[in-house]
Amino acid sequence: MEALRRDIWQGLNAQDKEAWMRKLVRQLPDGMVYEGLETFERFGQRIETGVFTEDGLRFVFVPGDQVTLGWDRWQHGMNEETSADLHETVSEYGVEDVDSFLASQMSPVRTVNIAPMLVECELISLGWIEVSKEEAFAQENPDFPSALEQFKQSEIREYELHQQFRLIRQSENEVRILWFNEGIELEDVVREEAAAGFGLLTEDEWEYIYGGGCRTLFPWGDSFDYTMRLKHFGSLEGVDEIVDGSAETASSRVEEKDDRPYDLEMPNFFGMQFAGDPYKYELTLDSAGDVMPKGGDGGSLICGGTGPLVGFLPAAAVYYRDVNASELDWEDLMDAMMYRRVIRLAELKV
Repeated sequence: MEALRRDIWQGLNAQDKEAWMRKLVRQLPDGMVYEGLETFERFGQRIETGVFTEDGLRFVFVPGDQVTLGWDRWQHGMNEETSADLHETVSEYGVEDVDSFLASQMSPVRTVNIAPMLVECELISLGWIEVSKEEAFAQENPDFPSALEQFKQSEIREYELHQQFRLIRQSENEVRILWFNEGIELEDVVREEAAAGFGLLTEDEWEYIYGGGCRTLFPWGDSFDYTMRLKHFGSLEGVDEIVDGSAETASSRVEEKDDRPYDLEMPNFFGMQFAGDPYKYELTLDSAGDVMPKGGDGGSLICGGTGPLVGFLPAAAVYYRDVNASELDWEDLMDAMMYRRVIRLAELKV
């Protein structure tokens, strides 16, 4: 197992890495297939690691590490553009001490040991199930037929009717249809995944796979990247004119038609993809096993007209923790909840 520690793993040659991955696959749940080594690189971090699939869904091997997580101070400090934007935005809400404001939004600083694991690359929606057009019409929702027809004739990329259905444009002639799954229980999801040999990420594991142990506010540094293309805002060129990126609401949302990927949705240095959307939550568990949502705040900040920097802190800052998490009603948020599966290798005999 020592070879599966990050510092040692990075020093192994490809042949040794292959040997470990082939040894590992014999211990995994039925249906898990080893596909080979792949290299991922972003934000100055790089890793060559094993890729696995299960029923067509990708998992990557993430080596273990001892890392410091959480945030309470700057590593390098903001550049002038980010500093001016942040101070101007939060001062409108009576915030004078920017550093204290940021620290209050983040998880506490702590040193943790992360065990090696296999982690699912993409997210699974808790509340939405993809259906065929025939299955959707069978639901006999009176709003669906006209919404689908109007969507096909439009130029928009995505449309959602709150907790009913969602339409996503895949190509000029192809539309994905997702239907809201009512009555789902978090406990049932956890139980079913455990029975299949999978767990859910802890908050520590999530912060590790998102930031890789970085000590900066964002995975790329302490300053905001105004060249990004962000969901709800599009391109940030001319950011001074962006005053309210929350014109759409969580109940009925449309997206511009644009084939370029959103920067925060692109795979990171571990090959992980994240929601990159402050309206969304990724389900993780805290040290006590209670739900700890990561990667969003339900749109609270962005709905306040805070602009891209503060509005996207929940989705972009590595250690953001929603201070209102304990007061959230999960049943009302199932349409915004996502999760990914994990297999902790310390629990296997490798």
